[in-house]
Amino acid sequence: MSDLAIALGAFHFIRPIWLLLLPLLGLLWWNIRRSSDSHYVPSDAIADHLRAALSVGSSSRRSIRPIDGVVLALCLIILGTAGPTWSRIIDPFAAQSAPVVVALNVTPSMEQKDVPPSRLERGKQKIRDLLKLRTGARSALLAYAGTAHIVVPMTEDASVMTPYLEGLGADIMPITGNLAGDALRLAEQLLGEEDAAGGILFVTDGLDPADIPVLNSASAPVVVLSMLPEATQGKGLDGLNKPVIHVEPEDRDIRQIDRQLNAAHRQAALENTDQPWEDRGHWVAWPAALLILIWFRRGWTMRWAVVVGLVLGVSVPQPARADDIADWFFTRDQQGWRAFQQKDFAGAADRFIDPLWRGYALYRNGQYDKSIEVLARIGSAQSAFIQGMAHIKSRGYRDAVRAFEKTMELDPAYPGVVENLALAREIVDFIERVREQSETGEDSGIGADDVVFDNEAMRGTETQMEAAQDEGVGVLTTEQWMNTVDTRTGDFLRQRFAIETATRRSDGEKAQ
Repeated sequence: MSDLAIALGAFHFIRPIWLLLLPLLGLLWWNIRRSSDSHYVPSDAIADHLRAALSVGSSSRRSIRPIDGVVLALCLIILGTAGPTWSRIIDPFAAQSAPVVVALNVTPSMEQKDVPPSRLERGKQKIRDLLKLRTGARSALLAYAGTAHIVVPMTEDASVMTPYLEGLGADIMPITGNLAGDALRLAEQLLGEEDAAGGILFVTDGLDPADIPVLNSASAPVVVLSMLPEATQGKGLDGLNKPVIHVEPEDRDIRQIDRQLNAAHRQAALENTDQPWEDRGHWVAWPAALLILIWFRRGWTMRWAVVVGLVLGVSVPQPARADDIADWFFTRDQQGWRAFQQKDFAGAADRFIDPLWRGYALYRNGQYDKSIEVLARIGSAQSAFIQGMAHIKSRGYRDAVRAFEKTMELDPAYPGVVENLALAREIVDFIERVREQSETGEDSGIGADDVVFDNEAMRGTETQMEAAQDEGVGVLTTEQWMNTVDTRTGDFLRQRFAIETATRRSDGEKAQ
């Protein structure tokens, strides 16, 4: 569903009672026009040269008259007062983008170089561009061929994916094939754990026809980025009833993908009754003001008003192209809000004067320390909550506990503060417990950990632990395995995928 279709479906008036004035205004306009027409002198009642000399203004009944402009301005004012809307006010503390699972096809055909440098490398580049466009949004990465595997689970930190994405290649997959259906089921499991509606992006050069019915019946929005050269149709893609977007040199394909994947998220946001509708009445205030302003210009007629209005509508420069022009019409906070809506969080932070919004924009841009510094001058529950989230992101867990406790003091019912406070306390307790175990020599079960953050209570000693080399590597987490093995990311993924495939086979045989 397109943005226009979603907006049209949600369009309504917040205060529709004001629309009752429109019929009365129409009746008033009709009476005045009829009264003006009664003064019209027929051409057969007087000589043409005398009628022309005695007539003031245009003699045509169909000319634009002052009452027309006045009524049009009043109509716009009434419409604006009625509160047209097609979207809800954005919750600044909720994710503005849908969670997305990216499924990358890692097969030998993806290593062809007809799309330079290769289909696979271009696909990785497009994934990185998409993650950059969706800064702060939750994303996950899957790889599939004859099997499907979770490379990176849902995360808001796109930088985590970069080394794993670079390590993906056809040689690391345990089984050859093209099982997009398995990747779809794995992606739906990840999306099922999310609070918001999300979407799935397949980056591939073709689909097995056997998987087409499965993808066509997917419950979540599915978009396919075709990595084939221009004007080339991929195997199975022609039978898909989901959007198929062909790769392009510029970023137009990525922006189109982002719009498609966010459609379900925007629809869910419209159904969120906790957020009020956004009043868009100010949109009609500008043309109404222009009509009223021109009316006071001596010697101007409504015909000229229409011409000037059309010219101004076409020639007004875009604020994005001239910041000085934007300063004429928008405050710094309004410019910051526009940049924030366009996901330009760095630009929004530069424009915002309001410290709360500036601090939140810095947080969304990943500048956690600066965000904490800006928000420190505010004493509200909102600012304390954002500070807590920024401390969590920068691994200052003890400070995060303090920030969430302050939020609880200011507003015990603040959304999410109870859960986040409990999580921050649990992390701090876990870190301190690990340090105590490292001092006493107890087996912590977590392997190597060179850096431990936020040990303000000074429980335990500063040590490094060697990971126990047990028989199976499955006892280590992904991060622990990476810390204890000096190897490439691709080698790590190859072994992990092989272990997962063997485990699935074993579980399948036991089930039989």
